[in-house]
Amino acid sequence: MAVAYILLVLFLAVFVAGFILLVMGAINFDFSNSEIPPGVNQPVKLRIIHIILISTAVVGKILENIGICSGVSFVRYMQGRKTLGADPKLFIKDLWFEKVPVRIYQPKVPSATQRRGVMFFHGGGWVFGSLETHEKLCRFIARESESVVVSVGYRLAPEHKYPAAYEDCLHATIHFMNNIEHYGVDPANVIVCGDSAGGNLAAAVSQTLAGRSDLPKLRAQILIYPGLQALDFNLPSYQQNRGVPLLFREHAAFYLLQYLNGDALHMQEVLEGSHIPIDIKLNYRKWVSPDNIPEKFKVRGYKPHVLLDCTTEVYETVKRLCEPNLCPLLAEDAIVQQLPESFILTCEYDVLRDDGLLYKKRLEDNGVRVTWYHLEDGFHGVINSFNSDWLSFSSGKRGLDNIV
Repeated sequence: MAVAYILLVLFLAVFVAGFILLVMGAINFDFSNSEIPPGVNQPVKLRIIHIILISTAVVGKILENIGICSGVSFVRYMQGRKTLGADPKLFIKDLWFEKVPVRIYQPKVPSATQRRGVMFFHGGGWVFGSLETHEKLCRFIARESESVVVSVGYRLAPEHKYPAAYEDCLHATIHFMNNIEHYGVDPANVIVCGDSAGGNLAAAVSQTLAGRSDLPKLRAQILIYPGLQALDFNLPSYQQNRGVPLLFREHAAFYLLQYLNGDALHMQEVLEGSHIPIDIKLNYRKWVSPDNIPEKFKVRGYKPHVLLDCTTEVYETVKRLCEPNLCPLLAEDAIVQQLPESFILTCEYDVLRDDGLLYKKRLEDNGVRVTWYHLEDGFHGVINSFNSDWLSFSSGKRGLDNIV
């Protein structure tokens, strides 16, 4: 009996030691491939958050390998486990718009006039994120702007591929606009808003609704470091910030392919630019080109990328990347001209920076009024860390105050 007990203890000790070594090895690998430029706001805090995220992902992968749960499920669980109590200034209620779960935040203070309504689509690469992960952010926006905020819990990839997330956000927005009298919201003052993948969804929904005559016109769109194209992963910001947390260049391509096809096949072709035929890329070059990026954003080590062609086989699997509902930067001018007033926030140390800059130019070229706010010391995801106790970032609070 004693021998069996000793063997069990030894086994557990070896297992735990091996588990820790695996985690530490993976963290060290990811750590060594990351880079935090000196201009980033509060770099030590960013490094700590990065380590926490890597550790969570590695533990999830190990649990997946031993058959306990999928890595994606574990990360989602860890991200969404914090719950907040009641808010003294807000009525908060979970509802369903059609078949889409939403959470509504309504200010308790009486209003003499109808309020503005904000449809909010969370970020997370279409794979992660939830009503819970963006709870603090939505509460802040509702309280500080005295708006009715509707956070949309759209379906996630890879279980639900494109266009599931887009369709959920669109249907929830239309449902809200069709039933707006129930929420004390001015029909002429509805805004779509989102961060990262949510910014992509907000842009796509805004484009779709631009041509609808049966609904009120959207008042504005708020795009927070949005991902808007998949033709060129070698724009200046993708090169300069390829290893800057919290979104590596490889991760951006990985999440996109998870949303598109539910897998990461042909990720290398997407990264090197051999996933779209040259003639199609040249057709869109008037909109997606480093030539449209201001020179001051190219000084940090940008090198022009050689155009590569692709095989028919690869293009067949990713050709929907040319659809504006997935990549809104590729919408025709006739659509862009109808878009509402826009607010775009970009961060200097973000691979998606140039997506925002290119869309800003497209909107302005088509006569759309744009307010652009650039966080010189910001990184991808900084807005959602505006109020994370001791891991808060002053640049995130600064950006959010501008949004409000």
